Amino acid sequence: MIATLRVTDLNEADLSARLSGDGLWLTSGPLTLHIRSREPVVCKAVQTLYADHALAPNDFADFHVQVGRVSGLRAWIRPQVQFHLDGRTPFKPLPHAQSFAMLEWGINWCIATYCHQFLVIHAAVVERNGLAAILPAPPGSGKSTLTAALIQRGWRLCSDELTLLDPVDGRVVALARPVNLKNSSIDIIQQFEPSASFGPECPDTHKGRVAHLRPPRDSVARMHERALPRWIIFPQWEAGAALTMKPLPRAEGFIQLAENAFNYSMLGETGFRTLVDTVDRSDCIALRYSRLDEAIAAFDRLADEARP
Repeated sequence: MIATLRVTDLNEADLSARLSGDGLWLTSGPLTLHIRSREPVVCKAVQTLYADHALAPNDFADFHVQVGRVSGLRAWIRPQVQFHLDGRTPFKPLPHAQSFAMLEWGINWCIATYCHQFLVIHAAVVERNGLAAILPAPPGSGKSTLTAALIQRGWRLCSDELTLLDPVDGRVVALARPVNLKNSSIDIIQQFEPSASFGPECPDTHKGRVAHLRPPRDSVARMHERALPRWIIFPQWEAGAALTMKPLPRAEGFIQLAENAFNYSMLGETGFRTLVDTVDRSDCIALRYSRLDEAIAAFDRLADEARP
């Protein structure tokens, strides 16, 4: 039996040589990513944040992506980087300091734009006892902060940004990629769990200061395990607020979930039925909170009550 080779098995020189040469082939849930970059900051971030991800055979990839410097004067004066997908450049360049953030945003864009075998929802999703809690929410709602805290306290990370629902079996498909935190959320999680591992901070992005949190090793090891949707929770952080969990009518949950789906209309009847099945088997809840410990305790109670 051949042991699985992981990023952590590569020393920095080997990892850098792969990224700057033929590329690094990684498994992320059902997807294979082929990543190339000569930027040392990208190499360091991949080494830290994807340490537990398995290497994939270099014969097929769902997405061939690259982050590289813009040529010309921009290579020397205020250098910028560009994201490439199969040789195309779908975005405007960003400052060099945002190299790794651009790679992560680009991969998210690839999945949301092309993975139509799934219903793709802008939502985090965590799992306990085989049951998934889907957290759709707009920026500023505290979704990623809550997700980062939950996975430090025993919940499995399926995804921070994109929930993939398989229309065939109705289950959540895990990705277990790094958690994207912004501004004060970075400091909050560093204080909440000092042992948590972060990648480099990217300053002055269009989302402010950004840093990525390494997914727990167990979440990466179990990213082949699917989860059955059980809760759809709409979180809203509010300073000083007492924790409340208000049941929502399923019709309202359906509408809000559909509004957060990237390809709901494109999938037509398949998208509609997938969303209906997901909402029918889930409790829809509006969560307002200010304290992470209280929110985690509320999630734990939901999981305990749902035990068979």
